[in-house]
Amino acid sequence: MYTLERFEKEISVPLYLEHYVNVAEFVEYCRECPNYEKVWSCPPYTFDAEEYWKTYDSLLVVAYKINFEPGTDEKRSMEIMAEVKNKITEELFTMEEKLPGSISLSAGSCSICGKGNCTRPEGKSCRYPEKMRYSIESIGGNVGKTVSKLLGIELEWIKEGKMPSYFVLCGGLLKKM
Repeated sequence: MYTLERFEKEISVPLYLEHYVNVAEFVEYCRECPNYEKVWSCPPYTFDAEEYWKTYDSLLVVAYKINFEPGTDEKRSMEIMAEVKNKITEELFTMEEKLPGSISLSAGSCSICGKGNCTRPEGKSCRYPEKMRYSIESIGGNVGKTVSKLLGIELEWIKEGKMPSYFVLCGGLLKKM
């Protein structure tokens, strides 16, 4: 079992860009990830990420803190995180539908086609461009800083193979006024 806590905070895009976005730094982190150049929602992009942010006026940050029961193993933790990722994705898509001109930002990289099944390595177009979303970090946002400074949640990390007592998934909704 687990419990969920929901957090949200809205911030103007100019303020978010000033305090929480560093595209060059986060592209370098992305290069370390196996999804780099392999998943359509991940860099490198054919567009300027900072300019992408600037086409919107505000960002509604939405996060779920997943509090694990003591003794929850890594396999079960990953299953729970997948369930919660689906929940936040559905919630953000519903918000998009209600607010024309908005676009959601995924909690982590795209997994619509399943691990290793993205068409990008084949040079083909995305199968589901209407569903594919970028994550905050993939376009340069510092999710760790966002969660700690904006939402007031100090992150816990896996230490020496031991799962943290909680994990935070963070997505968002970019809005035009």
